[in-house]
Formats: sequence, structure tokens, C-alpha cells
Amino acid sequence: MTKAGLQVAIDGPAGAGKSTVARDVARRLGYVYIDTGAMYRAVTWLALTQKVDLADKQALSRLAAEADIRLVPGAKGQRTFINGQDVTEAIRLPVISRHVSPVSAVAGVREPMVRQQRRLAANGKVVMDGRDIGTNVLPEALVKIFLTASVAERARRRYLELVEKGLPVDLPELTTEIIRRDNYDASREVSPLVQAPDAFLLDTTGLTREAVVEQVLALVRKAEAAGHG
Repeated sequence: MTKAGLQVAIDGPAGAGKSTVARDVARRLGYVYIDTGAMYRAVTWLALTQKVDLADKQALSRLAAEADIRLVPGAKGQRTFINGQDVTEAIRLPVISRHVSPVSAVAGVREPMVRQQRRLAANGKVVMDGRDIGTNVLPEALVKIFLTASVAERARRRYLELVEKGLPVDLPELTTEIIRRDNYDASREVSPLVQAPDAFLLDTTGLTREAVVEQVLALVRKAEAAGHG
């Protein structure tokens, strides 16, 4: 945490609602929102587009090191660009979700992403979400939340999100995919998904989006009231 303002770290498994909550919290606080998952999805999209072998860690590392990734605020939310191309919608397709975990587990991919994430957060007043924000990217953040929900709840939310976008999706298949991603993310060698010891555990099962946002805002305001903002 820097003297310039609070860093808010939100971690959690796939489908827990991290991005939605982090985006709303940032907007309410007037903070900058940083979607680290979009960065790894962008690298995955680039690798698939360029037909890079996802088992080739050196090739993926070179791709990530050379990629120009930009997160740009817009009227309808944050846009994700890689090498000048807007991939905001493309990186949310199911094919990206199926492949992003192994790509993001590569140390040579994570290193340049983490450096950029830390630069973006250096001045504080940021809300950053991902898998290893509180444990690795911003370990000194004073507000850390581990956001989770039951597998059934997370699968249902992702199902409704994809249906709303008009994408074909099978709920049982989606549930299986989320369980697979949970296991992969939690067991990977580099920066595994784990709750930081000082993170607040927030189970969002059965909670409305607004209720979750309010709980996170309460934690931030408490830290600010203690003179940390």
C-alpha cells in the first residue's frame, strides 16, 4: 500500500463475481478498476489466434513479454486491447475460458503481467481483482477480500451471463468446467489460488450484487477511517 491511497485486492475462483463487484466498488469509490483476468485472457486469445502451442512455455512467455496490453476506461466499461486490437468481447468467449488457466499458470507469462499490474497500482486508489492479488501482486494491500460462492451458484451465474450474450452453453458442462478450473488454479505451481491469511472471506451464495458491493465498501471505509486512505 502506498501513501497515495488504498489498494483493494479481490481474489477468488472462477465465476465468483469478482469483476462485477470490483468494477462497481471502484465506480462507487472513484477508484481505478484493474481487471487482471482480462490481461491473461488477452494473452490466451493472442496465443490461440497465432496458433501458438499452449504447451510451449517458452513461446507463451515470449508472447506475453512482447504483448502490449492496455485496459482503457470507457462509457460502457473497461475495454481490453492487445497490440492495438480491441478484444473486450472476444476474450469472454467459452474457448478462452477453457484455455486461460494453463496459459496463466506459466511463470514467464505471469511475470510481465504482474510487473504491469504493480505499476498500475503504484499510486493507490485502485481496485484489482484476480487469483493472486492479495498473495502475490499486492501483498501489502490493506483491504483484501476473498470472494467465493458455491459451484452451483457460480455455474448458474456464468450460464445466465453467456445466455444473455446469445452464446450456446450447457449448464452441466459449464459446472464441470468450473470445477476443473478450481482444481487447476488451486494446484498450480506458480501463484496458486489461495486465500491470503489477512483476507476477508466473503461467500456471495444467495447474496445480491448490491449486498456484496456494500460489504466490500464497508471494509474499505473502515480502512479509510483508520487513516489508511
